[in-house]
Amino acid sequence: MSKKINIVLYSPEIAGNTGNISRTCSVTGAALHIIKPIGFEISDRTLKRAGLDYWSELEVYYYDSYQDFQSKHGDKPIYYFSSHAKRLFTEVEYEDGIFIMFGKESSGLPESLVSENIDLALRIPMREGARCLNLSNAVAVVTFEILRRWNFEGLV
Repeated sequence: MSKKINIVLYSPEIAGNTGNISRTCSVTGAALHIIKPIGFEISDRTLKRAGLDYWSELEVYYYDSYQDFQSKHGDKPIYYFSSHAKRLFTEVEYEDGIFIMFGKESSGLPESLVSENIDLALRIPMREGARCLNLSNAVAVVTFEILRRWNFEGLV
């Protein structure tokens, strides 16, 4: 049995990014967790097109708010990704069942959420002055690094 990654999107705004992330989830076996509000309709054809025929194979969960998500998963390991975090995402040993949370495209995760979880806040290194990676690219970079460390267990 393969190890499990849980990808959490906090209030995603762009259907194409969420569609691309859903495809990453489908091909890696990761679960997708989406915290509302969402900046688009789930039935939006851009989302379906980006996810192609993978959407039906996706393990996806929706939450009405961060508090709703926290009430269901607050006891589990959750890493919060932010360009403002001090620790690099490569400095962590990821365990089975890990949750990796990414913020909305326009502003990332709320500053308060990152500061309240500063020991669990991680970043992807970038050139000084660079704002951030595209959300779907950031999710793919982190997901495949975790899978690489797990020797791509369950993948061919």
